[in-house]
Amino acid sequence: MSLRVRLTLWNTLLLAFILGLFGVLVWAVLQFTLIRQVDETLDRTVDQLLKTSVTSINSRSSEIMIELPFDAIESPGLYMQLFNIERELIGNSMTISDLETPMDATSLRGSELERNFRYVTLFGNRLRVLTTPVVVNGTHIGYLQVASSLKQIDVAQSAVLLLMSGGGFVAILLSIIFSSLTVQRALRPLETVTSTALQITRADDLSMRIDHQGSYDDEIGRLVTSFNDVLGRLERLFYSQKRFLTDISHELRTPLTAIRGNVDLLRRIGEGDPESLDAIQSETERLTRLAGDLLTLAEAETGSLPMAFQKVELDTLLLDVYRDARVLAGTKVAVKLGEEDQAMVWGDPDRIKQVLLNLISNAIKYTPHGGTVTLGLKNMKDWGRVTVTDTGDGIPIEEIPHIFDRFYRVDKSRTRRSRAGGSGLGLSIVKWLVEAHEGRIDVTSQPNKGSTFTVWLPIMSAEQHKQQNTVEKRSIRLPLEEPVPVN
Repeated sequence: MSLRVRLTLWNTLLLAFILGLFGVLVWAVLQFTLIRQVDETLDRTVDQLLKTSVTSINSRSSEIMIELPFDAIESPGLYMQLFNIERELIGNSMTISDLETPMDATSLRGSELERNFRYVTLFGNRLRVLTTPVVVNGTHIGYLQVASSLKQIDVAQSAVLLLMSGGGFVAILLSIIFSSLTVQRALRPLETVTSTALQITRADDLSMRIDHQGSYDDEIGRLVTSFNDVLGRLERLFYSQKRFLTDISHELRTPLTAIRGNVDLLRRIGEGDPESLDAIQSETERLTRLAGDLLTLAEAETGSLPMAFQKVELDTLLLDVYRDARVLAGTKVAVKLGEEDQAMVWGDPDRIKQVLLNLISNAIKYTPHGGTVTLGLKNMKDWGRVTVTDTGDGIPIEEIPHIFDRFYRVDKSRTRRSRAGGSGLGLSIVKWLVEAHEGRIDVTSQPNKGSTFTVWLPIMSAEQHKQQNTVEKRSIRLPLEEPVPVN
C-alpha cells in the first residue's frame, strides 16, 4: 500500500471517528433533553390531576373515593389510567378508553410508594409511562398511570440520524477526495525524488540532480538538498575510482609490455640467469592479467563494457577452448574432453570463451605436473552445462563461499607453490559474466582431490531461435554493491 493511500486512509478514518463520536454525543444529548421534557410534562400532568381531584368517603364501607378530571386535560398524545388499591381499573381517559389492562403492568405490580418512569410499547408506538401512587390524607388509595407518546420524538430522532448519516457520508467522501489531492500535492516532490533516482539507476548518470520547485526550508526541501549532496559526493567518488582504475590499468600495461620484450630479448641472446628470467616473466604475466582484470572491472562498473549477444553453439566454442587449453597446458597437465553434447545459447561468444579460458587457466595453474583437466558439455533441456574438472589441490570447504569475492585468494599453500599467483579478480569477473548471461556458476571441491566448476547457461528460447543472424549489442554494468578495494 502506497504512502499516499495510507495517509488518505488515516485522515478518512480519523474524520469518521470524530464524526461518529460527535454523532453519538449529539444523539445522547438530544435524547436526554427530549425525554426530560416529556418527564417534566408527565410530572406536571400528575400534579395537576391530583390537585383538581375530587375525593369522597363511602358511608357504608368508609372507603375513600377519588375522581380525576381526565376530560379537562385530555390530549391526543396523552394517556391516563386510574387504579384502586387492588390494582383494578376504575377510570381512564377517552384516548385510551378501549384498553382495560394497565399500560405498564410491571410498575403497577411493584409495592414501593414512589413515582416510576418506564418505556413501553403500546398500539405500535413507544410510550413513556409514569406510575405514581395516589395518597389522600396519608392513606394510599390507588395508582395513577400517565403516559405520553414518543412518536414525535422518534420522528425527530430519525430525521436527525438520517441527516447526520447523510452528512457524515458526504463529509467522508469529500475528505477522501480532498485528502487524496492534498497528499498527492504534498508527496509530489517525493515522486520527483523517486523518478530521478530511477533515471539515475537506469541511465547510470550520477550527474543528474533533483529540481525542486518549492521551498528548501521545509522537510521536503531539506530532503532534496541532502539527496543532491549525496549524489554529488557519489559522482565524485565514482568517477575518481573510474579514472584511477583506468589510469592504473593503462599505466601498468606499458611497462609490463616493455619488461616482457626485454625478457624475450635476453632469452634470445642467451644472457641472464634462467631462473631469474622465469621469475620475471611469471610476475610480468601475473601483473598483465591484473591490469587486464582491472580494466575489465573499470569498464563493467561504468556500464561501458560492450557485449554482442547472438546465437552461440557451445559445442563448437568448447572445441576452440579445448585447442587453446592444450596450448596453455603445454607438457604440464593433460587436457581432455569429457561429455560432448550440443547446446545453443544466446550470448556473447567472446565473453563466454573468456569465462571458460579463465576457469581452465586456473585449473592448469593449480594442478600439479602430470594431472588432468577435463572439459565437458551436456544439454540439460533448459540449460547448457559446461564443466571444468581438475585433479589439483582442491579448495577447503570453508573457503568455497568466498572464492568469487573480489581480491579473495585461497593462497595459504597452493599460491606459494605457484609463482603465478592470481590477482583475486578472475573468478569475480567470471561470476559476473555468467550472471550477465542470466546463468549461474557452481563449484564443488575436495582438498587434494581436485575441483569442478560448473557453468549453467540458459538454452535459447523459441523466440530467440527466430532471430536469424541477429547480433544484439549491449553494455552491461557491474553492480556496485560491493566496492573494489585498492591496495
